[in-house]
Amino acid sequence: MARSKFMRLALTVAVLTATSAVHAQQGDSLREAAQNPIADLISLPFQNNTNFDIGRSENTQNVLNIQPVYPVHLNQSWSLITRPILPVISQPPFFSGRELAALEETFGPGIGDTEFGLGDLTPEFFFSPRKPIQLGRDASLVWGAGPAFQFPTATDVELGSGKWSAGPGFVVFLSDKSLHLTTGFLILNLWSFAGEEYRANVNAMTLQPFLNYNLPKGWYLTSSPLITANWEAVDDNRWTVPIGGGFGRIFKIGDQPINANIAAYYNVVTPDDTGADWQLRAQWTFLFPTH
Repeated sequence: MARSKFMRLALTVAVLTATSAVHAQQGDSLREAAQNPIADLISLPFQNNTNFDIGRSENTQNVLNIQPVYPVHLNQSWSLITRPILPVISQPPFFSGRELAALEETFGPGIGDTEFGLGDLTPEFFFSPRKPIQLGRDASLVWGAGPAFQFPTATDVELGSGKWSAGPGFVVFLSDKSLHLTTGFLILNLWSFAGEEYRANVNAMTLQPFLNYNLPKGWYLTSSPLITANWEAVDDNRWTVPIGGGFGRIFKIGDQPINANIAAYYNVVTPDDTGADWQLRAQWTFLFPTH
């Protein structure tokens, strides 16, 4: 009798241990997918960027990016990852003091107002092989390439370029489970081809390297600085180069998986007229696994 009870207890412990291992493995897979810009995962991120001390002022700009990701299986070998990005912007003036007063005398007092509304919509499309490239027992790589566009959807002249733009995009994602790392980069460049003639032409690059170190219980350390270059601008207003990082966690509210993180970045190089000194970025993402 005692032996029978012992066997049942041992079997129960074994089942619970195996179940916990399966849930942990599923959680790790979901976290890796959430960190992959071109994963086979439907997601709805809300990324809020608060930019401090912009331009020649101490004003604070806020940009909320709504950027859903939706994968489409084209066939057994390829997927199309769609990533439209729509910014909601609160834009104060870039100048203050005497400079702002001089501008108000020339262009009117309205130039010192804070504008709020939608920015330009940027849809990105990446064709990606569905099967990762195995680099070893624990390491794999996926990549994607395709067109990106920018549409002049801004609700105010101060919030967008006034141009229709397009260009190529490329993304690489590398995962190494033995090192608990995911890393890679996303790059694209946009050129304007139509739009309001009096507005400046667009020739702009975006480069976003990212590195995540995964910790137990869904936590991770992260760094994903957004490096930009405006090739139409003079040298002092061309580059934004941030450094920094933060932390995040995958968790559930009820049955809904959530990916949340927060990070801070200092701009070691920033445009003199429009750049921010530093940025606080907070992101909240709803995850919808496809299988």
